[in-house]
Order: sequence, then structure tokens, then C-alpha cells
Amino acid sequence: MGFNIWAFVTPIALALLIGELLYSVGRKKGYFTFQETITNLGTAIANQTVNLLVLVFILWSFGILYTNYSIVKMPTTWWSGLILLVLIDFLFYWCHRVGHRVNIGWAAHMPHHSAEEMNIAVGLRASVTMRIFSFLFFWPLPLLGFEPAFMYTMIGAHLFLSLWHHTKVIKTLGWFEVWFNTPSHHRVHHGTNKQYIDKNFGEFLIIWDKMFGTFEPEKEEVNYGVLYPPKSWNPVMINFQHYIYLAKMSWQAPYFWDKIKIWFMPPSWRPRGLREGELLDGLTKEEFVRYESVMFTNAKPYLIAQVIFGMAFMVFIIDGKSPLSGYEKIFGSGLLWAMVIAWGGILESRKWAPFLEITRLVLMAGMVVYGFDKYGISQPILEYLAIAVAGLSSLWVILFFRGSEDESMAIPTAAK
Repeated sequence: MGFNIWAFVTPIALALLIGELLYSVGRKKGYFTFQETITNLGTAIANQTVNLLVLVFILWSFGILYTNYSIVKMPTTWWSGLILLVLIDFLFYWCHRVGHRVNIGWAAHMPHHSAEEMNIAVGLRASVTMRIFSFLFFWPLPLLGFEPAFMYTMIGAHLFLSLWHHTKVIKTLGWFEVWFNTPSHHRVHHGTNKQYIDKNFGEFLIIWDKMFGTFEPEKEEVNYGVLYPPKSWNPVMINFQHYIYLAKMSWQAPYFWDKIKIWFMPPSWRPRGLREGELLDGLTKEEFVRYESVMFTNAKPYLIAQVIFGMAFMVFIIDGKSPLSGYEKIFGSGLLWAMVIAWGGILESRKWAPFLEITRLVLMAGMVVYGFDKYGISQPILEYLAIAVAGLSSLWVILFFRGSEDESMAIPTAAK
């Protein structure tokens, strides 16, 4: 299929985000905090760099299954799309459940849950490895005759349908909640409250949770986050915290079998000989301590502007119509990662952040000018704009972003 689902849903997602943000600010609801919102958008940008790799993998591997082993060839119609959507939701329920109950799955999924608030921006806080992990559960679909490109489009639609669940604006929806997942059900899923942990795995329908005993209604006020948070705005730490922890546990485990077993056991499991300390089984809002940090001076207006410029550069790199070569897109993806890592450093006043920020600004501007000149894209005003942005931004960094890590220790604050 030639339909680009991401080009269709992205403007809608941004409109929902902006609408909720304006509502929160206008009504003084406090649904958004600056540092976490920037981090959510940064992790979303970093995640987009893996979309092309996932698409290539799906079209290749699922194409082999569809062409050679499918038991029937399903047509691409509205009714087959509805069937496919229900099947995707059923398989994702089990993928989601494994993502909470198996360590390697939790390592992939935990970055999404590490957000300590609930809003549309949290829905954009996707793990860079969860997308690949989830597709491992969809292999029955090409065998049932669904064409891989059609699958990819419907999986994108299914993912988009989960975005609106990440909000506190909508309270309850009456009869609709009997059959479908809603913000109330999904708030429970993001809770660290003892009774909410590992509940409500459905993405589109809630009936799977009711059928398989994992449903929990929203009663007590939800505390958002994870029991062992990354306490960092660095997207590398957020995305790979649990992988690092598992590798450490595997290395330290005294028994060889436990070194392997740790990857496939529940997150609460510990290898023999490493069971020291009390394990948390839940945290209420009164018990939880939110993570905040001291930012560089005048970081807020700077980062707001950089999010806008960063998204424009992201489109330049990952757009399917971009003339850039594969190697150039890989290099550009690396610059996007450098950008969001630098943002995390700015939010934490890290000494290395100004150098990384200026370096990526210069390289991004250079890549825009290089790309436009190489491929004959006649947009000199955009080249001048890229150079101006890099120059003025670098000047801002030099003037305001000073200090040491010793002066910017994290400030623990009680959850509000």
C-alpha cells in the first residue's frame, strides 16, 4: 500500500497535544511539567529514527511469510481492515502483557512507563526497542493472508488509537468503557499503586483484560511512573536503564543458569545470592518522589525553539520523499540522537552539554546546506535559516549555559 499512515496521523497527534497543553495552561490544571514534556518530545524524535529500519524488516521478513506460507490471501478492504485491527489488538494484548511480566520485554517497554505524569506527550514517549519487540508478536498475521504493507498501516492506526488514552482531561465514558479501552482504564495501567500494577493491557479493546483476569477499574488516585525510575532526562538512560540493570545482574549472578534466567523472569525476580534489600510492590502518590533537576539559565525559551527546529530536521532526515542516501540518513539520525541527549544535559546542567549542543548545531546546519546543494533543492532561504539558527543558538549556549554538575544536583520533590 502506498498510504503513509504516519504522515496522516502526525498532524492530528500534534493538534491533540497542543490542544491539551493549552487547556492545561488555561485552566491551570498542571498536567504538564516543562522538563518531562521536553524529554517526552525528545524521546519521540529519537524513536522516529528506527521507524525506517522497522519498516524494512517488516516488509522483508513478513513478506517472506506472506508470499510463501500464507494459508489464504486476504483482500485489502475496509472489512478486512476491521478484522485485522481486532487481531492486532489481541496479539498486542499478549505482547503488552509479556512486556510487563518478562524482564527483556520490560526493558523494551519500561521507557514509556517511566513518565511521571499523564498527558498526550506521554503517549509520544515511545521506547526505541519496543517497536521491534512488538512486531515479533505479529508473525501470525501474514500467515493468515494479510499483506505486510497493509499490516504496517493498520498497526500504525492501532498505535494512534492509543494516543488519546494518555490524558487526565477525560474522566469516564459510561457504557463505552465496557468494551473499549479509555483514558480511565489506561491511567490505571500507568499506575504504580499496588492494585494497578500489571493491569489493563488492552490497547483498543478492554475485553481481553476482562477475559483473562487483568482488568482493574480506576478507584484510588493514580500515581504515575515506575517503581525504580531512571531519575534522568537523558534518553539513553531512559531507553536502556533496565537493559543495563539486567546485564549487571547477569554478570554478578553467582550461578550460570541464573545469568541466563534473569532475562526471562518477571522484573521482581532476583538471582540467587543477589536478593538483598526489600523489593517494592507498589507506590502511592503520597509515597512517591518525583524527579526534577536544576536547568541552565534561560533554558526554557531555548529548548522550546529547539524542539520546533529539531522536528523540522527530523522530517528532513526520515521523510520517505527525502533524497538523502541511506548513509546520510544514518548520519542524520545520529545527529538527532546527539540533539536529544544534549537536551537532557541542558535540563540537568551537565558540563558536557554545551559542547555537544554547539557541535550538533553546526553539523546539522552543515548537513542541511550539504543536502540542499548536493541534490539541487533550490531553497536558499532555508539554508540561510539553518545557518542563522545554528549561529544564534550557539551564541545563546555560550552566553547562558554555564555551571557545573555539582551545582545542579537533582531536586527530589513530592509528587503533586
